[in-house]
Amino acid sequence: MRVILASGSPRRHDLLQMVGIEHDVIPADIDESQLDGERPAEYAERLAREKGATIAARFPDSLVISADTIVVEQGDVLGKPRDAAEARAMLRRLAGRTHIVFTAVATTLSGRMLSGVEEVAVTFLPLSDRTIASYVATGEPMDKAGSYGIQGYGATLVQRIDGDFFAVMGLPLARLVTMLRELGVEYEFGESGREKVESTR
Repeated sequence: MRVILASGSPRRHDLLQMVGIEHDVIPADIDESQLDGERPAEYAERLAREKGATIAARFPDSLVISADTIVVEQGDVLGKPRDAAEARAMLRRLAGRTHIVFTAVATTLSGRMLSGVEEVAVTFLPLSDRTIASYVATGEPMDKAGSYGIQGYGATLVQRIDGDFFAVMGLPLARLVTMLRELGVEYEFGESGREKVESTR
């Protein structure tokens, strides 16, 4: 079965590779603007579903995996920073406080789509301006929602995570495998330590 990741995120690609799900990467080009009055969890799930639907329409016989992650602090969605100054401002806002990460994942096969959202509370350590400037100088925050990456240098900024670590990275793997099974696709541990997905239909 061909598996397509409808996202250009290197982190999601790496996570699928880590658990042995071979896949092609075909990012979906959609408008990611938030709708008026749209709640964060609904926003993330809508984008994940739209990404999946866009690619599934082009490749109807493939299993399509799509996702979206947003960072929310006191009700405000923190997207990817436009520049280093905005990244520093976001990190000052997150320092010493708890924020919420919503990651939605959708799976689509043969015209059927399943989706869901993981909500994770992430608490940052207090951060000095020097620490923030040094982290931003690595360049790591620049393509990430909330201006940090939990899988890289950003791991040193986090004091506590309440929820799915992989959701903070961008793809909740346990939820993904559960959804695949609901679609009739079994995740199996294959020979030579490599895992795979196979249709049980």
